[in-house]
Amino acid sequence: MAASGLQHVAAMYAGVVAPPLIVGAAAGLSGSELTFLTAACLFTAGLATFLQTLGFWKIGARLPFVNGVTFAGVAPMTAIVASTKDENDALPVIFGAVVVAGVLGFVAAPFFSKAVRFFPPAVTGSVITLIGVSLLPVAFGWAQGPDPTAHDYGSPTFLGLAGTTLVIVLLLRRFTHGFVKQIAVLLGLVAGTLVAIPLGSTDFTPVADADAVGFPAPFHFGAPQFQLAAILSMCVVMVVSMTESTADMLALGEIVERPADERTIAAGLRADALGSALSPLFNGFMCSAFAQNIGLVAMTRIRSRYVVATGGGFLVLMGLCPMAASLIAVVPRPVLGGAGVVLFGSVAASGIQTLVRAGLDKDDNVLIVAVSLAVGIIPITAPDFYHAFPQTARIVLDSGISTGCVTAVLLNLVFDHGGRRRDAGEVTHPMEAGEDLKTVPAH
Repeated sequence: MAASGLQHVAAMYAGVVAPPLIVGAAAGLSGSELTFLTAACLFTAGLATFLQTLGFWKIGARLPFVNGVTFAGVAPMTAIVASTKDENDALPVIFGAVVVAGVLGFVAAPFFSKAVRFFPPAVTGSVITLIGVSLLPVAFGWAQGPDPTAHDYGSPTFLGLAGTTLVIVLLLRRFTHGFVKQIAVLLGLVAGTLVAIPLGSTDFTPVADADAVGFPAPFHFGAPQFQLAAILSMCVVMVVSMTESTADMLALGEIVERPADERTIAAGLRADALGSALSPLFNGFMCSAFAQNIGLVAMTRIRSRYVVATGGGFLVLMGLCPMAASLIAVVPRPVLGGAGVVLFGSVAASGIQTLVRAGLDKDDNVLIVAVSLAVGIIPITAPDFYHAFPQTARIVLDSGISTGCVTAVLLNLVFDHGGRRRDAGEVTHPMEAGEDLKTVPAH
């Protein structure tokens, strides 16, 4: 359980620490303050993971979900920093906006969750596939190196490290069994890091500079401040985050064979929102479910939420022990990239499996899948496609998962699949295939 939980932490670590590093640097934080902010985000990610996996009352999807800082908030948070006159007020303004957005998201969760009825397999499969496809460029970026401005970015050394890690993971998955096979990604990360040491691609400076013990003291950067423009911006991010979390819960529900119904999604969204509202207390940012860990569940088939809760425990400990947190920071980005290809590709493969059950022999389903995938891939293939739109609109438009999800749902409504496939008085699970699909003879 410990090894599998640590594997989840390794898979999502880079995604958790990137937002505080980017926003903290924009806010002019010193090196020690950046370390503090990063540790705080790890700590709050662990708390949010507990809310999601263990839960209480009507809070928490109780699925094997890892929660962490959502990357959707990076652009608006840096915009808030740029628009704040005094740099010392930037983080408090962000924290205040996150608190309000979290509270509103908590209230809206049960209403937002009702959208699950608009997610038949054609829609769900399209969204799950988009999640995997949208994450793959992240893995490709990691594979090229840590710094896009460096002269060796994308060098054969970095790409070779990524390829070596990928091969190691594949060999472990192919030729090992039992426990070793289940932690193949973690072993691949360790092996890739060892290979990187003689090549000079491993930096142990973060370990040397980190403190052994630390605690994210409440309101370290100042009490939250509430500004309308910042609040509106983060509320938009909350909507985007809730949309992506809904898609993630549907995807994970399919993978663990426990389809996420309306109640599960409402509880999961409440956990996201509550975690986000509490996060600024300990100097953290908005939290949401991490899609990359869905790939790990899909590949290892370890479906226990307690394993992921154990990963949340590691995140809390890392937040309390910056030196422990820095150990995973030693893993070179190319090594993470090699493992990421397997993880994120597994998510896309899960989406394709769902699409197979969607009935693609029907023209309407083909159109839904084709157009939603095309719209969702726009931000990946043409990053500047929406450059003429306002920044607030781009928060949504630059998320291929969100635009693809909205497109698929709207097209499904246009073709009125739900009305034609179900009797008015019949209530079936939103993830079940329609009766006409069940009667198709096997070939």
